[in-house]
Amino acid sequence: MAQPKYLISACLCGICSRYDGGSFDYPALRQLAEAGLAIPFCPEQAGGLSTPRKPCEIAGDRVMAADGTDCTAQYRLGAEEALAVCRKYGLAAAILKEGSPSCGSHRIRDGSHTGRKIPGMGITAALLAKEGVVLYTEEALPPEVAENNR
Repeated sequence: MAQPKYLISACLCGICSRYDGGSFDYPALRQLAEAGLAIPFCPEQAGGLSTPRKPCEIAGDRVMAADGTDCTAQYRLGAEEALAVCRKYGLAAAILKEGSPSCGSHRIRDGSHTGRKIPGMGITAALLAKEGVVLYTEEALPPEVAENNR
């Protein structure tokens, strides 16, 4: 089996892990996981949240569900678990779901639960970046993945 190179948001590989119980299917990303080159991972599930779950957004230094539940602890635990997987497998890069309160690398929702997006990073993305993991998104893939996706 191939040596994994990436941690990848599970929802990008067709794994039903999104807050609404759904997923995305990016064939090139699913194939990376199927070939053993990427490890699918959902920080929100790893932090103890169910699927489906209430949508969450970052509000200041907290992660709040639409119903007012504070989910910060679960998001932080999921981020730590993602970092542990990167360390265990020597992964220096991750492909994460843009816009997610966990995985967003460049933008997130503003915490008002109105759908408004702002520049920012999700909890997992911020921790991984701080620890030196190179971040990519489904919108900006690693060059070798983008090349194979044409």
